[in-house]
Formats: sequence, C-alpha cells, structure tokens
Amino acid sequence: MNKNITVEEILKATNGTLIYGNKLEECESFSKNTKEIKDGDVYIGFRGERFDGGKFYEDALKNGAKGAIINKIDGLEIKRLENKFVIQVDDTVEAVGQIAKLKREKYNIPVIAITGSVGKTSTKDIIYSVVSQKYNALKTQGNMNNHIGMPMTILGLREHEALVVEMGMNHFGELSKLTAIAKPTIAVITNVGTAHIGNLGSRENILKAKLEILEGLQQGGTAVINNDNDLLHKWYLENKQYQIVTYGINNDSSNMAENIEYNETGSKFVLKPDNEKIDVPVGGEAFVYNSLAAISVGKLLNIPLAEIKEGIKKFELSKMRLDIQKTEQGYTIINDCYNANYDSMKSAIEYLKNIEGKRKIAVLGDMLELGEYSKELHEKVGLEVAKNKIDIVVTVGKEAENIARIAKDNGIEHVYTFDNNKDAIEKVKKILAVEDVVLIKASNSMNFKEIVASLLQHWKGEKSMKKIKVIEVSSDTNIGGAGKCLLTLLENFDYNTFDVKVVLPKNSYIYNLTRL
Repeated sequence: MNKNITVEEILKATNGTLIYGNKLEECESFSKNTKEIKDGDVYIGFRGERFDGGKFYEDALKNGAKGAIINKIDGLEIKRLENKFVIQVDDTVEAVGQIAKLKREKYNIPVIAITGSVGKTSTKDIIYSVVSQKYNALKTQGNMNNHIGMPMTILGLREHEALVVEMGMNHFGELSKLTAIAKPTIAVITNVGTAHIGNLGSRENILKAKLEILEGLQQGGTAVINNDNDLLHKWYLENKQYQIVTYGINNDSSNMAENIEYNETGSKFVLKPDNEKIDVPVGGEAFVYNSLAAISVGKLLNIPLAEIKEGIKKFELSKMRLDIQKTEQGYTIINDCYNANYDSMKSAIEYLKNIEGKRKIAVLGDMLELGEYSKELHEKVGLEVAKNKIDIVVTVGKEAENIARIAKDNGIEHVYTFDNNKDAIEKVKKILAVEDVVLIKASNSMNFKEIVASLLQHWKGEKSMKKIKVIEVSSDTNIGGAGKCLLTLLENFDYNTFDVKVVLPKNSYIYNLTRL
C-alpha cells in the first residue's frame, strides 16, 4: 500500500484551494521551517503571533520544497514556479491536523499516546526505548506535544512499525482533538496533578481533561494508568467498561515495583508478579513509575521481558529534564528547567536529595499557570525543600518567595531570594564549592536555561589550567630557536581547554607578528 498522501487527498481533507500544480503529486515529507527544507519536502506555513509563515513559501520552494500549504493572505501575490504546487487553506493549524489524520489512517501500526500532569516526556522517552527493541519506532521529538507538534510528528511516518506520541494540554477540548488525529491503540495516563489548575479550576477537572485521550482510543485499545494516583485509582475502580492495565508501587496493580533501591547512578526494583529485577539508569521514584508504564506497554505489545529490561536500561532523557552534567571540579548540575509544576518540583527535589554530593543546592523559580492556587502550591514546594533537608535554597521570582519563606520557617538556614536571574547567578557562583549538587528548575518562561548556561561557563572558566613556564625568550629579529617554538605553540594550542598568556619583548619580531 502506498502510504504517501497526494495533493488531491490534501485538498479533500482540508477543503483547500489548489493555486497551481499537479493534483496527482505525492507528498512524502513535510517541514515548517524554510531553513531546514530538504529536497522534496512540502512546506507548511504556520501563522505566528508576529508573522505568517505563508509569506515565505517562495523561499521554501526555491530551497527545494516541491510544494507549499499556506494560509489565505490578503494581497499576497502567488508566483508560479515550474514543477511545484501551492495550496491555500483557511487555517494551516487545522489543516495540518487533517493531513496528519489522513496519514495516520494509512498505517496499521501500534500507536502509543501519553498524557499526564507530570512525567509525559520522560515516560515517552522510556516507552520509546522499550518499543524500539522490537519495532522501528517514531516518537515525538522534544516537547512537540501540541496541536502543531503532534501532527507534524505523525507526518514524519515512513517505514515505521510503531508510533509513540506525547499529548499536552492546558484547556478542555485539546486532547479530544489530538486523540482524534492519532487514534491510539494504547493510551497512557501518568498522573493527575496540579499543572494548569489555574486554567481548569480543580484537579477533578484536570482528570476530566486528561481522560479525553480515551475518546480516540481504537476499538480493542487499552488504557494504561498509574494506579497510585488518587484520582486515577478512584476512576479505575468506577470504570470497568474500558480495557485497563494498571501500574504502581502501593496499590495492587497489574505491574508493581517492590524492594526499590535508589543510588547515584539510578535505581533498582523487583517487578511483580514476574519477580524480575529491573535496572533504571535514572534515580528517583518518578522513574520507577515511568519504567512501570513502559513495562506495561511492552507487555501489551508482546515484547519479551528481557528486551523490555534492555530498553529501560538504554533509554535517554530529553534535554533540560533531569539532565545531569558533571564538571572536572566535581560540581554537578541537574538541568530540569524546561517546565515546572508542584508535582514535578516535588519529584526533582526528591531526586536532588538522592544524588551523592557534599551540599545540595536548589535554584527554584516561579511555577506559572496556577491561578488562585499559586501561593498554596509554592508553599508546598517550600515544605518539600524542608522535608528533604536541602542545604541551600535560591529562589527567583515573586511567587517563588513563598518557597523561600516556608523553607526558612521550617528549618532551612541558608535561603536567598532574588527578583532576577542575573543576581541569582552571581550568588550561586559565590557559594559554589567542590562536590556541590545544584538543581535548577522553574517554569520555562522564567528562562532558567540562562542560569544553566552561565554556571556551566563559570565552571569551565574555573578549570585547572596547565601553566607554561617560559624558560627563554629570543629577542632577536629572527624567529629561530625559542621564538619558533613559541609560534608553533600559539598556532596549535587548545584554546578551548586552556588559557595561554605569553609575554614578549616589544622589540621581538614575534611580538609584531602577533599584533597583525
């Protein structure tokens, strides 16, 4: 079966208008970035807040795209290019969903969709690693989990045998649209917490919104849920009409973890009822749950347990999610600054506690989209900081002051609050010591990646430098002897690793050369 989409099919699915081109043209690959266009791609011009990507369709076509799908733009003169096509639609966002739906229908493969208040991306990564042990699988890249990112992922299907997609939301109805496109065979719900509670009003409403993922579940499909989450557990007990597989640590579940051990390099547990030892390369309770979700999916896909274990052992986290970076001096940075809510803050702080190091430092910023619950949830983070006996707390932002206040009130001696990243960076640089472990976490809008970058650069600058002792410097007008050695050194030295300073007499020929 030909799994490519024709221009004619796109026109029917989107109710678009063919400005020019061949209706029978096949479309295999799609791109939304003119700078990343490859020969044969179809360019989709999305409308942003400040610009309309459709205006750049000509650049995309000249860069190798065979066609372009753009919004109807008043006054835009469409130039005809030979052997190309241009389709205009009312809304490219709606159109990409319809095209992705069409693409999905051409593939009779397992589709695993993941949602939840926290842990979606890491769960997706570990499930993908497990599924990849048996199938040529495709997964959502990074955080492409929204109304554009997820359809674009589906449009990336080629010779794949399985698809793993992440679905995000912050309002009712968003998962309904995504699941209608993806039509999952397995739907995983990691938990129901407080993320986006400011938009949805209550955890009960968040549960309702997360359960929208089941609306698109194919007949005979299976829901995989965290049975230790209070709301999901209650829902499971009351809803037996679905085929459900559960996982957990505390409540009796289909797949359970017992005898859990945490260490610096990861964690271990015994899987029940199989009585198999599972090694997880990342520490913390959250990753035990993520592994259980992956095990549940692997079993549903009839992947042998030995291969499931290997997939868990090999999985890699997406960047800015508990991304551990060690320096030569023994400092450790935990970069978890992509996003934050109470549940992910709690998990990250627990993770920090379990990492081996002399002092534990938490650099925490505002959690956003919490509405009237913001003060309460930031205070709860402060309690988690105190509970886990974090040595030093640095906060940035007005809301995060509540973290600092509660942490200090509950026994944390070294607490510092700042209004901006710059001042926080300077403070952390001053207090850093060998063998410290630093967690950096906040909502993405706080731009904490700036803190990570600055501290990593600081550490780079603090590297032990090999010093060069100049025994002899020739001051002659020729460049022989010591002078020639110095020139060779300056030409070939590793400036990325070491700082080099050479003092030369002003009358030296080499001095004049280096000034050129």
